[in-house]
Amino acid sequence: MLCAIFTQNIANPAWIASMNYLPFFIANRYFRKRKGNFSAFIIRLSVVATAISVAVMLLAIAIITGFKQEIRQKIFSFWGHVIVADYAINASNLITTSPITYDLELVKEIQQLPYVAQVTPFIVRPGIIRVPEAMEGIRLKGIPEQFQFTDKVEFIGSEKLNFQEADYAKEIILSTTTAARLQVEVGDTVQLYFMDPGSMQPRIRKLRVPALYHTGMDEIDRNYALCDIRLLQRINNWAPNHINGYQVDLHDAAYMDTAALVIFKEFTQPPLYTYTMRELFGNLFDWLGLQDINAKVVLLIMASVAVINLAVALLILIVEQARLIGLLHALGMNFRQMMMMFLYYAAIIASIGILAGNMLAVTIYFLQDKFGFIKLDEATYYMKQVPMQLYPGQIIAINLGTLILCVLCMLLPVLYIRSIQPTKVLQFR
Repeated sequence: MLCAIFTQNIANPAWIASMNYLPFFIANRYFRKRKGNFSAFIIRLSVVATAISVAVMLLAIAIITGFKQEIRQKIFSFWGHVIVADYAINASNLITTSPITYDLELVKEIQQLPYVAQVTPFIVRPGIIRVPEAMEGIRLKGIPEQFQFTDKVEFIGSEKLNFQEADYAKEIILSTTTAARLQVEVGDTVQLYFMDPGSMQPRIRKLRVPALYHTGMDEIDRNYALCDIRLLQRINNWAPNHINGYQVDLHDAAYMDTAALVIFKEFTQPPLYTYTMRELFGNLFDWLGLQDINAKVVLLIMASVAVINLAVALLILIVEQARLIGLLHALGMNFRQMMMMFLYYAAIIASIGILAGNMLAVTIYFLQDKFGFIKLDEATYYMKQVPMQLYPGQIIAINLGTLILCVLCMLLPVLYIRSIQPTKVLQFR
């Protein structure tokens, strides 16, 4: 068929004048006309394999990106992005016995930064929660009335403590994890025990549980409860303007390092220091960084599958069309043009496979985003369903990378064309 196409048009002067277009023309016609034979099966198989490879790469990147972003957002929702507190050798320990004085001017200066959403003081103090059936060690985070959580923190019951009390809110918000272990429900009352250094007698407070919170992060849910900052000031025998530090929430986590550096250099004085969540939760962020290795492994494996599949398919097609190659060579087509013809052919197969893979991946992406049909064990993965987050830059990079890699790796099989001798292949019909 292609021989007839070529011989019918070889006498056309316009075609001869555009020999650079000839390899693409033949590759395109060959792709569209091959039906009902072994070549058509090989083409379909190559397209399907490429589509699956691209879809898996896109979904793998979407899941890993979504997973990392979801975990970070859960941490940021509870602790913000930057903490301003006294310098400590162990950055992960926010509990200090020495308070700092709340500085309204410092807060105003930090809030003037364009990427800062809120700046709120906090106090952290260890305690023991006791109910008739059990007791549990806990870290209480004291927050002021103006403190706002993001939507990543789920609440069962009233989200706010009763800050209208004259001295302090006699309430505590436990996590669903702690409440389940203590068998406490919304509306129950618990006793808090505080031990002072050098004292054998605990200080006891009876608090009501108006709500339960849930982040899905075991490091937070298992260890922290929320209470009125005034309660901890009184327990610590601190003045009303004494705090542990400031929590800085940002509009965009991308500014976390910038905000920490600017606040430290421009606004604070020793011994105040700025800590990012990466420093406070170093092990967790290191673990999230390891997920990038998983992404690279998946991309490498699936890209290899796509390349090997196309290379084998192209080699089979070259062997099958040995007579055509011999005829084209005899009619004056040089090796470079024949090589470009098969490279164009591989590029067409790869492009269709990439397009189909994109459609498959995007369909699954939107179905998961809308219905969340792929579930997870929250106790293990910190979330109830598989999160997905895919950016246009990632899609473009994977598509272009796959196409370029496939075409470049096709150079090896097309070298087989050099070994085809027209005098041998044209003597057989």
